[in-house]
Amino acid sequence: MNHAQDLGTSPAIRIGPIRLQGRVLLAPMSGVSDLAMRRIARRFDAALVFSEMVAAETFLRGDAEALVRAEGDGLAPHAVQIVGCEAKALAETARRVVDAGAVLVDINMGCPARRVSGALAGAALMRDLDNAEALIATVVDAVSVPVTVKMRLGWDETCLNAPELARRAERAGARMATVHGRTRSQFYDGRADWAAVRAVVNSVAIPIVVNGDCATADDARTMLALSGAAGVMVGRAAVGAPWLPGALSQALDEGGPMREPSREERREAALEHLDWLVGKLGPHVGLRHARKHLAAYADQAGTDPALRRELVTSEVPFHARRLLARAFKDDWTKKAA
Repeated sequence: MNHAQDLGTSPAIRIGPIRLQGRVLLAPMSGVSDLAMRRIARRFDAALVFSEMVAAETFLRGDAEALVRAEGDGLAPHAVQIVGCEAKALAETARRVVDAGAVLVDINMGCPARRVSGALAGAALMRDLDNAEALIATVVDAVSVPVTVKMRLGWDETCLNAPELARRAERAGARMATVHGRTRSQFYDGRADWAAVRAVVNSVAIPIVVNGDCATADDARTMLALSGAAGVMVGRAAVGAPWLPGALSQALDEGGPMREPSREERREAALEHLDWLVGKLGPHVGLRHARKHLAAYADQAGTDPALRRELVTSEVPFHARRLLARAFKDDWTKKAA
């Protein structure tokens, strides 16, 4: 079955009873897509945002970091991604995050990290489709909300079995699947193969979302055209630009260029993100966790290298906040010219 549509008239993505407004989603990114980033992305009209990957057994032990990852206060809809290879743990984690407010549960079957795939979870499940299907069915039976799956094209070029996994996921009750256009063996090397995702789209009736290397409106349009997917997922390009999925979604809907928020809006979003991290995790841990975001925000603002360096090495929240505000206040690109 083929979901390819005229890009200006594509129907809304439906995930069971959930109807998305827009076609660009924010990816679940471990250590990145924290609650503040997700709130900002939704405020700027990302169609859907996913939590950081929540390891089932770690979550069930009450690990503080895992519990924070699953939080969704102020988010609607709230979607949590879980990972694991043990059915009971996945099912219980799904039940608990739904009890806490999640209205969608995503199962990670695409993470290439060795610590995940080495534990026979994430992308390793693409090497055992019987187990993958059984895990999906168990989670579907455990909760009353839609269950989705995120995968890659396959384990490597000799095992491009995403279409088969998608068929099994649909049979097990999954309501959507996202496909990153690389194999596990590629990690993040080379370019994502968007056209290869069309084989997955053609194999199922549930909506398929294409993921990998989306940074511009032209990327998003090309991804949809080559894959025939119902939507696009943005990952790394949204670091330092949580407004990007919403801006891309608007560009797709309007058929025009992407319009970024003003520098003032971007500055306020960046400051909100920093404030949340420091408030939630404490000054030391919060600033340390924020560094990847601060560097990306500075890069997005075209900041002077000396200010960027001072920003990402600051040990004092107030000082970091002042530097971050300055990064967006000054138009460094004009100064450089």
